[in-house]
Amino acid sequence: MIDRLNTIVRRVPTWVVYTVGLMPVPWFLFQAQTGGLGAEPIKALEKELGLLALQLLVAGLSITPARRYLRLNLIKFRRALGLLGFTYVSLHLLVWLVLDVGILSQIWADILKRPYITIGMAGFACLLPLAATSNTYSIRKLGAKWRKLHRLTYLAVVLGAVHFIWLVKGFQIEPLLYMAAILALLALRLTKRR
Repeated sequence: MIDRLNTIVRRVPTWVVYTVGLMPVPWFLFQAQTGGLGAEPIKALEKELGLLALQLLVAGLSITPARRYLRLNLIKFRRALGLLGFTYVSLHLLVWLVLDVGILSQIWADILKRPYITIGMAGFACLLPLAATSNTYSIRKLGAKWRKLHRLTYLAVVLGAVHFIWLVKGFQIEPLLYMAAILALLALRLTKRR
């Protein structure tokens, strides 16, 4: 069964992942225009983009454990998932900056005053060098340093989950489940390394 899945995966081109991964963008925009995102469409759009970003980053984080423990080889899609995650984080941030806040002085005040925004910006800052070096030229040029740099992924995903936990009001199980999944995936990486 796993061998058959791996054969199918080998035949799927990476551009399919990018195409499918970007399909929610026009849908979200259509929903925002038609009132399908509720009474506060900007807040809903922010939430949907951020949630999708976190899901894609968690999916990228799960590729190595899936290969290691399930023998399911999705490694060719890891870069695509990471870049799609970065794209959705950027869109999430852009919606917050332009549509939600819009005032430069207020943006800096919110970053400094609200811990969940500070944590979110720190996670975004971790993703910037990863996105910038997720190309064949950088991989060749940086060599072994590239792998070390891309360990920032772990920190970025944890910061994204903390951002989500602090963002929601009151006790909610969904962000805690994301954090649990992330910590479990990181633990799976550590146990094999030892």
